Amino acid sequence: MNEQAKCGLFTRDGAQVPLQGVEVSGELLGGHARVRVTQRYRNEEKKPVEAVYTFPLPSDATLSAFSMTCAGRRVAGVVKEREEAFRTYDTAITEGHGAALLDQERPNVFTAQVGNLLPGEETLVEVEFLQALTAEEGSVRWMLPTLVAPRYMPGAVQGDRTAHGSAAPTTRVPDADRISPPIGNVDYGLRMSLLIDVGHEVVVESPSHALDITREGTRLRVGLKPAPAHKGRTEVALDRDVVLNLRNANPDVMLTPVVTHRKAEGPGTFALTVVPDLLNLAAAPPRQEVVFVVDTSGSMDGESLPQAQAALRLCLRHLREGDRFNVIAFENSFRTFTPAPVTFTQRTLEQADAWVAGLRASGGTQLLEPLVAAMKAAPDGVVVLLTDGQVGNEGEILEAVLAARKSGRVFSFGIGTNVSDALLRDLARRTDGAVEFIHPGERIDDKVVAQFSKALAPRVTDLEVRFDGVEASELAPATLPPLVDGTPWTLFGRYAQAGTGSVTLKGRSGREPFSLTVRLELPALSDRPVVEKLWAAERIRGWLDAGLVGRRAEAMKERIVQLAITHQLATRYTSFVVVEERQGERRASGTPETRVVPVNAPAGWNMFKQGQLEGGLAPPQDVDGDYDDAEPVTGSGIMMPVAAGPGGITRPTTPVRRVTPPSAVSRGGAMPPPPPSVSAPAPMSAPMPIQAEARDGFGGGAPAKERESAKKKGGLLGRLVSAAMPQKSAAAPSADRARREQKKDKAEAPPEAFEALYEAEESRVLSVAESVGGLAAEDVGSVLGRQLANGLWAGTGEGPEAVRQARATARVLLVLLREGITSSHPLHGAQVKKAVDALLALASQLTQAPDVAELALGVAWLVAAGPRTRGRIEQAAKPLPGLDGRLADTDALRQHVETLATR
Repeated sequence: MNEQAKCGLFTRDGAQVPLQGVEVSGELLGGHARVRVTQRYRNEEKKPVEAVYTFPLPSDATLSAFSMTCAGRRVAGVVKEREEAFRTYDTAITEGHGAALLDQERPNVFTAQVGNLLPGEETLVEVEFLQALTAEEGSVRWMLPTLVAPRYMPGAVQGDRTAHGSAAPTTRVPDADRISPPIGNVDYGLRMSLLIDVGHEVVVESPSHALDITREGTRLRVGLKPAPAHKGRTEVALDRDVVLNLRNANPDVMLTPVVTHRKAEGPGTFALTVVPDLLNLAAAPPRQEVVFVVDTSGSMDGESLPQAQAALRLCLRHLREGDRFNVIAFENSFRTFTPAPVTFTQRTLEQADAWVAGLRASGGTQLLEPLVAAMKAAPDGVVVLLTDGQVGNEGEILEAVLAARKSGRVFSFGIGTNVSDALLRDLARRTDGAVEFIHPGERIDDKVVAQFSKALAPRVTDLEVRFDGVEASELAPATLPPLVDGTPWTLFGRYAQAGTGSVTLKGRSGREPFSLTVRLELPALSDRPVVEKLWAAERIRGWLDAGLVGRRAEAMKERIVQLAITHQLATRYTSFVVVEERQGERRASGTPETRVVPVNAPAGWNMFKQGQLEGGLAPPQDVDGDYDDAEPVTGSGIMMPVAAGPGGITRPTTPVRRVTPPSAVSRGGAMPPPPPSVSAPAPMSAPMPIQAEARDGFGGGAPAKERESAKKKGGLLGRLVSAAMPQKSAAAPSADRARREQKKDKAEAPPEAFEALYEAEESRVLSVAESVGGLAAEDVGSVLGRQLANGLWAGTGEGPEAVRQARATARVLLVLLREGITSSHPLHGAQVKKAVDALLALASQLTQAPDVAELALGVAWLVAAGPRTRGRIEQAAKPLPGLDGRLADTDALRQHVETLATR
């Protein structure tokens, strides 16, 4: 019998696996979440067994408690050094007692072993974790992953197995067998009951699940509704992330600036949170160097790649003339827009538009080489990564990027469900960047453009902190991250004596000094123990990031173990273990057989549905073609899901090697838009070649009409970006087929065709820009997508080019103003500010056209935010009598520019 069958995805007599269901409960409060994940096991066999379940938790979670309930008796777990915890567990199982062990495999991957499950007895294993919650622009997002998805495992097979995963250890992922739970058809599901209590009413929405919401005063009880197809069930499948969005009209209410915890004896702990307003910091930002890295693997097919292309087009228009940029597209290999970053000009913008439009989705997720190439190209710049992939070599990628980096920052976007969130969060944290997760049902382009604006937003670096009137120590993080405009920033610390004082943050924004002072009250008594655990977790994260070697590394490990045991936290070096001592008949004899709990295939990963047979998935066949990142890969090939035969016995897994023709592989270098697709020759030994379908959101089966309806719900913001994407006909009988034909035609078109396409679009937009009345009815996104590299819009009509551009730009800004879009707009404010700066630079060339100068500067004043920018406008407007006195009267100024715009 093969090892997988012996481990038991199903029991020998066809019984279900021991895991019966997962329940999530807890509270989302103003500053943090306390969440309990309860796993319910029941042994339907006639002898004791051991269950092994690999599951995810948020990578920024702090594990705070672990317990086991057997025969109505609850036993709390304790934290011990990892090997000591295992020995405690192993001894208890050998002696016939009940026990459970919780190991951290990765920051977001955990394994629970539950030993000596007795026949017919139910056992509950509860994991509790904490998360810090911060509000950003009045919104809080909470996410819970529900399965460990298959991932790409590079390297040659090497090393002994230490766990029961589908993948074998490799030279580059030595713990591959610990992070690759088998895929199978499972019957257990998820139930949830979360209490949301932030002291006032909020709106709760979810892009991932239908919600069942009960109001209890200002508090909400939130559960999950099963899909209509699962009528009668009380659970949902564990096949996608659970995502909750909490919205509030007042962005400051959810943020408590200072939260503390202190008992009568011992030191106190505080968490200080500030949201910096840096919009009014002055002046010309330094020249940027930006490299965009976009995933074009097969799983990006469907709506993901077109929206990513639209996002890239708008992001490019946030750059300023003189900035340098490049675009890298990757799958099995990678290719670049140009061999090295080029200066942002109108010509390079148009060329990049055409190159991006030619991208198409195919292949797998080889992330290491393109990401390192991007960082080497911009070691002090900004790298923007868009990917939906899972990889196993997160540590290798992180270390390689950090080695190539000087002061560069990585801004990552995880697209879809079950993306490598631990890697993306680590990249953001270690490079002072940011990360955003875009779940099925949410627009990619809106979020990417908003986050990219933050990448170029004002920031304060070289931070120092000074306390006055109070003393603080053991700060975490030890290396202070930069302050970024509008982004919550948190500092943890300890204090020995109560008192009231202040804390001052000093740094530099570009060449200018910056200082911010916040009042700080540290009480003698305070009961918020969560703060203490969050401080300890942040302290440990900083120690782990230190990268020490030799004796210092061993000393650091001892400090981590000591702090984790003191505050009962699970880490890389510590584990939770719980033992239920048994007597008499409940004490088992012999060694229990192991039952490995299978997990669902991720929602929308349709390749797992290929070739299904009764009882499970069909055994894989050897095929040629590209890797597909939705399949777990090892150095010896792609490990397909384990198939169950009659009676539930699993079939052997056949390793599959997919081969890419050498001529198709590139390790960088400039390439034109990708050539037309060429079908690979049929494999000689594959009577049933497996074609991997693309992931197209979760569920995979939403009718085209519903998808179109969903896209239209974005309101103005949806319209603003929609024109940057190919439009689909609502009357088309087959939207998917039309999209494929459209993509095929684009792929086969020569570069000249793309140039002609954009010239035609530009002429249409320009005609709209010259007619104020017509622009309001047009799709505003098409106008934003035609902003020139210099920040202006091209114009027609009378006068020199400067006058035509100023007139067209003022009219565009006026229409955006009517829609509420100014320089402080969270999505398009950067483009508006770029236009205002361009008009100011152009003002000296408008002396012969005073009406155009008044129109341009008047509209600039109305859409500008910040006294410094308005001060520059006021200075430039002094020679213009038409604006005299009107800048102080918004209504009069608005009426004046509306009149000028119609001339």
